[in-house]
Amino acid sequence: MLDTAIRAQGWYVDPYRQHEARWFSDGTPTALVRDGGVESRDDPPDRWSSRQLEPVPHREDRLVPTRGSSDAGVDAAWRFFVSTGGD
Repeated sequence: MLDTAIRAQGWYVDPYRQHEARWFSDGTPTALVRDGGVESRDDPPDRWSSRQLEPVPHREDRLVPTRGSSDAGVDAAWRFFVSTGGD
């Protein structure tokens, strides 16, 4: 029988509680972390956390443009629209 275990892939609440979220690749924590919508790098600790992985709840990240985003102008316009109440 084939091993059908699903390995964590994507953003999860950082089980080490050092950041809001940490990217997992094929079940392995990576150095890619996110706090307040800002991505940075921080190697995971050498010791594995025994906490159960929690997927990061879906949220609209497009409202926070990232450096090099080709949609930065659209994002800025949307933020202005939202901040003025849409009028």
